[in-house]
Amino acid sequence: MQKSRLLAIVFVAPALIVLGGILGWPLVSAILLSMQDVRTIGSAGQWVGLQNYSAVLSNQSFWMAVVMSIIWVVANAVVQTILALITALTLNQNFPGVRIARTWVILTWIVPTVVVVIIWRWLFSTSGGMINPLLAQAGLIDRPIGFFSMPWTAMATLIFINSWRWFPFIALMMLAGLTRIPSDLYEAARIDGANGWRSFTRITWPLLAPTLGVLTVVGTLLSFNVFDIIWLMTAGGPAGGTRTLPVIIYETAFKGYKLSEAATMSVLATILLMAFALLASRTLMREDD
Repeated sequence: MQKSRLLAIVFVAPALIVLGGILGWPLVSAILLSMQDVRTIGSAGQWVGLQNYSAVLSNQSFWMAVVMSIIWVVANAVVQTILALITALTLNQNFPGVRIARTWVILTWIVPTVVVVIIWRWLFSTSGGMINPLLAQAGLIDRPIGFFSMPWTAMATLIFINSWRWFPFIALMMLAGLTRIPSDLYEAARIDGANGWRSFTRITWPLLAPTLGVLTVVGTLLSFNVFDIIWLMTAGGPAGGTRTLPVIIYETAFKGYKLSEAATMSVLATILLMAFALLASRTLMREDD
């Protein structure tokens, strides 16, 4: 038994060492950088200890970015989960063309981010875009809406665009979970007189819950670090209404020339994400038990 464990450690050790170096060294470098006063890349800096942490934690803009990040993550999780669940349940049915639909649903996920930004920026434009005319023809608005002119509309629009881009991937993961549910359970429920809603609440949802839990953790970590769509669409504006943590870190490092403060924000963001991941992992493990 001990020999087999030792053999397993020997085989796994090289991968763990490489992974530890890839993940650990940047984190250590960021921690060391956060305790200096480096302004730009390549410049020398003096050791200042925890002064950057004190400055960042007392910075109101940093806390506003934290709030924006939480709003961004929660809203994306809700919208993406709803869209993905509806899509997965639909694709789990037998209808003509279901295989083609399962293939093409992933199209929005594989489209490059720059292309996504260009398409949606044009669609939501107040001059020449298609969304405002369609809403006007439907009688929902009487004048064009500036989707990126106000903080709350800009955030809502970005959440929609990001959810549109990512929900197909989550839907495919949910579909994989649905296909693992034995069909005999649904047959037994149908014989017992259960309708579609009871079958969903008593069979589908409980058996799909572990998959949803994992997707929630992974999706939260991915959404939290989204930078490209936000920066290309609004650059954190208007009035900081879409300035999440990745955006303010970029601005601090490359526009404010405060590389050490940006590293400090990155370390704090990493601690926050690690705490969430550990808490979520323990919760999932307790549910499995």
